[in-house]
Amino acid sequence: MKIIRTIPGMREFSAGIRGQGRTIGFVPTMGALHEGHLSLMRVAREHADELVASIFVNPTQFGPAEDLAKYPRPFDRDCRLAESEGCAALFHPDAAEMYPAPYRTYVTVEELGGRLCGISRPDHFRGVATVVLKLLNIVAPDFAVFGQKDAQQAIVLKRMISDLNVPVRLIVAPTVRESDGLAMSSRNVYLTAHERSDVPRIYEGLRAAQRLFESGERSAERLLNAARDTYNKASAFKSEYIELVDIASLSPVKTVSGPALLAVACRTVESNTRLIDNIIPGGEI
Repeated sequence: MKIIRTIPGMREFSAGIRGQGRTIGFVPTMGALHEGHLSLMRVAREHADELVASIFVNPTQFGPAEDLAKYPRPFDRDCRLAESEGCAALFHPDAAEMYPAPYRTYVTVEELGGRLCGISRPDHFRGVATVVLKLLNIVAPDFAVFGQKDAQQAIVLKRMISDLNVPVRLIVAPTVRESDGLAMSSRNVYLTAHERSDVPRIYEGLRAAQRLFESGERSAERLLNAARDTYNKASAFKSEYIELVDIASLSPVKTVSGPALLAVACRTVESNTRLIDNIIPGGEI
């Protein structure tokens, strides 16, 4: 596996692959790789001849009070894991390479980036859209793979790719979970023992709503209440939001008549860790 730290070096590598008539599947990450990331790499390999991944802890998607400085960075371990999945190249630039001074240009996906997580993290999706567009321009993949756990991110990026005519197919892979249902996340390492024992309720609440949906219920309020009833029993976290929204516009719905996103964000009370999860009753992204 080749480790590439410069934009010209990454472009040269991708051009070499394309010159051979081979396709590229791309998985952008911020590192601290876990089974969720590795599952995305496997999906990319299924769709393309060569796998390229990136590790870049993107400063523009962190708010001033968020965990940029303490975000885990086990780079050597990440390299071993990426190589074990058949990664041909790992793009690992630093912040100065991606945002050389004076940097002034950002990408905003109107409305979609300001809903759900965008309410409490107002600049987050501007940072995500900006860095992903830059990475797609640099790596020039045929396919880019993201996880459903970050559903709002995938919806924002899908809209951006369509609106800006980016010649990349976005693939959304299923959420990978721990044995007790907790969605895998690099932030799970922050959880205290008490929190870790309680946070599986996040998915339990979503499953309660899913079971009600499968029984024929279509009222958004009743589906949301099924999840709320579970969260009200939790002692280690509080829900920041729980919403049922249209899969395309992210606008709240009163009745589920097509694919909808039931999304939740929670904050733990001891380690102040923010966790997100979701299900998609009646469809997919």
